[in-house]
Amino acid sequence: MKLKICGMKYIENIKQVADLKPDYLGFIFYEKSKRNFEGIIPEIPKSIKKVGVFVNEYLEIVVSLAQEYQLSMLQLHGDESPEYIKELKDHLPNVEMIKVFGIRDSFDFDKLKPFEGKADYFLFDTKGKERGGNGVTFDWKLLEKYNSNTPYFLSGGIGLEEINSVKEFMRTSYAKQCIALDVNSRFETEPGKKSIKKLKKFTTIFIK
Repeated sequence: MKLKICGMKYIENIKQVADLKPDYLGFIFYEKSKRNFEGIIPEIPKSIKKVGVFVNEYLEIVVSLAQEYQLSMLQLHGDESPEYIKELKDHLPNVEMIKVFGIRDSFDFDKLKPFEGKADYFLFDTKGKERGGNGVTFDWKLLEKYNSNTPYFLSGGIGLEEINSVKEFMRTSYAKQCIALDVNSRFETEPGKKSIKKLKKFTTIFIK
């Protein structure tokens, strides 16, 4: 099981989190977010993939930022179309694409079909007031109806208190396509700043 830590913002905190060797670090490029990233990404291990998070952004800006920050992956958190993703791939052939879908009480998995073969991964987050970082989980049992071969990230309100729930989830048949957990707000001391103590405990107990 891989780990993505999203919503990174501060240089020293980025270095500390990178020392824990997560598989992915997420940087949010969305002005309306409390975790909007505008700084410099310090040197981090090459094994950690840098993920840029965007919401309905102009394609030219996404391409520019992906090249500037040498992003390995793009996480599309808005209403981006399959055609938009294809065009991004044409400009950034070596960058992987994650398409996000929000889930609340139900979800129509047929919505995924147009994105098959376009997105490299899906990410399921809790649908809430904000585009992400709401700190609330959705009913993972809904993923029982997941019928795609595209691997997915599980996100939405995952914290230390969810460790047992995550372990239980991973024993289910519908977790087979889940390749990573995506954590954010539940490990923060303030928006964009992660608690190293909490993350160490999480990685020790569950991930590593």
